[in-house]
Amino acid sequence: MVIRKYELEAKLKHDLELVQSGVLRDENPLDSSQEFNELLEACRRGDLKRTQELISAGVNLNGKDQFDYTPLIVASLCGHYELVELLLESGALAERDTFQGERCIYNALNDKIRNLLLKYDYSKSTDPLQPWAAHITSLLTREAPKTSDITLTEGAEAFELHKFILSARSPYFQKKLGEAPDTVTWKLPLSKPVESFRIVLRYLYLGDIPREVVDARSSHTEEEVLTGIDKISKQLEIPKLWEAILSGHDRRLVRQRHQDEVNRAQQQVDNFFNQKVINHKVIVDTRKVAEVKWPYDNSMFADCLLRTDEGADEDTFPDDVQELSAIPIGAGAQSEAQNGTAKHRKSILYPVHKAMLIRSPYFETMFSGPFMEAQESEHLHIIKVDCSPKVLEIILRFLYTEEVECPLELALDLLYASDMLLLDKLKNKAAVLISSLGSGNTNLLIDRTHGGSSEQGVEVEPINVYDVIHAAWDLRVQRLETFAARYLAFRLEDYIDEEEFAELIQESAARVKNREETDTIELLDDIRYYLGDRFRLRFEDAGLDEMLDESGEIDASVAEALSSQLQAVNGTDSGKAAITASHETLAAEKAVVDGGVRTLDGELAEDEFVSDAINYQVLLQKIDIVLEKLKLDA
Repeated sequence: MVIRKYELEAKLKHDLELVQSGVLRDENPLDSSQEFNELLEACRRGDLKRTQELISAGVNLNGKDQFDYTPLIVASLCGHYELVELLLESGALAERDTFQGERCIYNALNDKIRNLLLKYDYSKSTDPLQPWAAHITSLLTREAPKTSDITLTEGAEAFELHKFILSARSPYFQKKLGEAPDTVTWKLPLSKPVESFRIVLRYLYLGDIPREVVDARSSHTEEEVLTGIDKISKQLEIPKLWEAILSGHDRRLVRQRHQDEVNRAQQQVDNFFNQKVINHKVIVDTRKVAEVKWPYDNSMFADCLLRTDEGADEDTFPDDVQELSAIPIGAGAQSEAQNGTAKHRKSILYPVHKAMLIRSPYFETMFSGPFMEAQESEHLHIIKVDCSPKVLEIILRFLYTEEVECPLELALDLLYASDMLLLDKLKNKAAVLISSLGSGNTNLLIDRTHGGSSEQGVEVEPINVYDVIHAAWDLRVQRLETFAARYLAFRLEDYIDEEEFAELIQESAARVKNREETDTIELLDDIRYYLGDRFRLRFEDAGLDEMLDESGEIDASVAEALSSQLQAVNGTDSGKAAITASHETLAAEKAVVDGGVRTLDGELAEDEFVSDAINYQVLLQKIDIVLEKLKLDA
């Protein structure tokens, strides 16, 4: 243990020297900006909604304050499990061999959070782009399905490559392939060792640079290979390759420069995606889609087309979308579309690359099996995807760049589409977005009328909570089931009298096969739990947690003391229900507000705590009324 301590101190000292010299970048730089301080405060409070907003705004997740606290350390120390999970999924770092990583793991409030950190394998630094980079690298050796469209040859050796990756990563290839997009073979000069080409290509495909550039079977010396790499990197205009080679054996420096290159590659592919995919999407009259004939030798290097249809009543499109005349389908259809005389349903076609689509198991199976889309054809295959154009663009951007930018109103559609395409990571991101931006313990209201007007000063979210629950059931997303139950519990007075709420309880009961009278209703159990949690938190914050018994339930003597108060307010037998606070104690704790506080029954209570105690019982009784109406026993 002592040896481990000295080793860590020596490593930290060495890393600090590299940082001070400018060779190594500080992974946790000091950040005193207002936005970063807001992020730290949100992590202290456990505010999922605000944290997600700041992450989307680009605040540095791995910064630190003047006391060396990072957002992940704060969330871990304060015990906010879901927030820690959100930060980890968004790219927060906690490497155990660093000062910040050690603090994060060993200062976690409980074992649940500590195990979460260890589950994410934080004995190593985590790179959110690692799965994306690994896929790019795998394309060098992947044989099925075949996605390569250009072959580089050197003597007897051939490299099966992808025009769009070469064009995106190298200005030289971008120019040459742009001039001749139909190129299918490329002969490499014999004057340079093949090992040099192999290392350069592996670098372009984001693979690790080998420590030994020459193996024992090579007929070239290390100097010859390095000289070849120098000449090739200059020709292809990729100067950062030398920095990677000169990193030596410093593990952290090698990893940092590799991460820098992955980030640079992501930006390059993102630029290619915007210019060649998004900017070349075309609008087609849905009735004419079958007439589209798009050749393989196109300037986007696309090898298939994805089709998505607009709604029948949607006939407005962005100005930057190309006109129908961009593809050859016949003059008659062109003139009709250009004249604007017809308003038929439209389809949008995206020129895409199978090499990136196969990140989805759905497309990988399609292109690998006996399906029509996997067979050779004269023109590009058109593949229909059952989602809106906006959602498809979010999915494509994720497949190409790992980036996800989804407005809340599209999150449910994205959830269903990613489930259909078997994109579990994207599906999870959509679920996180819904459950964090609609955090169950905030004061936001969900618009149950889908776009209805809201009162001034009340923020309205564009997702219906009933839709969230059905999505959670349909797609088996436990995270959303928990969120929806908590959300309803914290706003139960807004939902309890709705017919749709009763139908939801009925549906939850029906989900239990061969249900007996003694069986519980899962959704109702969760709502009751979070309802108790809601009011319990109110009283604990007010210093009234001594009103609860050892099991966390309301003390029987307290319930008896307030029975007459509830009897006067709601006219029912309150002796059957537990009350959460004593009238006499509350009067001593807080002065009586003039006029009192209205309860859910419309009566006056002496103060807000008495009102909360009564409201808790009123809501429980309303739940019983719903069950009685549905003839359910739970």
